[in-house]
Amino acid sequence: MPTDVHQHIWPPALVELLRARTSPPYLDGWTLHLTGEPPYAVDPADHDLAARARLAAGDGLDLALVSLSSPLGIEYLPPAEAAPLLSAFHDGALALPAPFGVWAAACLSAPEPDPDALARELRRGCVGLQLPATALLDAAGWTHCAPLLDVLTDHDKPLFIHPGAAPPTPDAPPWWPALVPYLHQMHASWFAFRAFGRARHPRLRVCFAALAGLAPLHGERFAARGGGRGEVDFDAFYETSSYGSRAVDALVRAVGIDVIVTGSDRPYAPPVIPDLGADAAVHALRTANPARLLHGRAAADGRRLEGSPR
Repeated sequence: MPTDVHQHIWPPALVELLRARTSPPYLDGWTLHLTGEPPYAVDPADHDLAARARLAAGDGLDLALVSLSSPLGIEYLPPAEAAPLLSAFHDGALALPAPFGVWAAACLSAPEPDPDALARELRRGCVGLQLPATALLDAAGWTHCAPLLDVLTDHDKPLFIHPGAAPPTPDAPPWWPALVPYLHQMHASWFAFRAFGRARHPRLRVCFAALAGLAPLHGERFAARGGGRGEVDFDAFYETSSYGSRAVDALVRAVGIDVIVTGSDRPYAPPVIPDLGADAAVHALRTANPARLLHGRAAADGRRLEGSPR
C-alpha cells in the first residue's frame, strides 16, 4: 500500500469550533491566528474532502494518514477547551473516505494524560498517536507522556512526533517557525528519545517528522562527545516531509534506508519522491517501510509473504 504518513485535514466541525474561538488558535473566516506565527491565509480547497481525496489518488496513494496539526497548540489548551476540539477532529477524521487514515491526538495540559481516552480512539480505528515534539524534549516530558506510550505498546501502535507550537519571535520572516523552532524541537526530541525514551519504552515504534530535524546526521559528534555510536534502531523511523533527495540520501547513509518513510505534510508542502537511483528505494520509502512502522516487522513481513507468488 503506497502510503503518505503525514497529512493534515480539518474536518468541518473542527473548522466551525475554531471560528467560534476568540483567542489562539482561532479562525477569522479562513485566516488562522496562532500565538507564535503571523496570521496565515488558509486555502479552503486544502480542507475540501473531495478535492483532497482526488489529490491522494493522483499521488498514487492507497493510504494517507492525517493528524491534528500540533502547531495549533490544541493539545495544550485547558482540558475544557481542548476536549470539544479533539472530539471534532477525531469524529470528523475517522469519517473521512478512503484513502485516509488517522493519527489520534491527546490533551496534555491536565496533570495526568488520559490513557483511556487514547485507547478509545485506537479502538475506533486510529493508527497510532501523534504528539507534539514540545511534549518530549526532556526526561520530564517522556515521563509525563509515559501512560500514553504504554497504551501504544499495549495496542502495538506507533507514535508520530510532530513539531509543536512555535514561540513568538518578533520581526521574524514568515518561514521562520518552520525552519527554526520546528526543527529545533525535532532535533531535541530525537536526542531525548535516545537519552530517556527508548529505555523506558523498548518495544515502541516511533516516527519523527521532518527527518527528526536531521538529528541523526550528528552521529559523529555524538560519538566524539561520549554518546556512543550504537546500533541503528529499526523501530525508530524518519518521515521525509519538505526534504528532497540530498537530505534523504544523507540520512540513509546515517541510519539506512529501512527506517525512512514518505510523508508530504499536505497541504503545507507538496509531496516529494526522493531520487535514490532505484525503484526498490521508492518502494521501500512508500510501501515497505510504512508497513513496518504501522504494523511491526513481523506483521509487515507476513503481509508481504501473503501477497507473494507461491
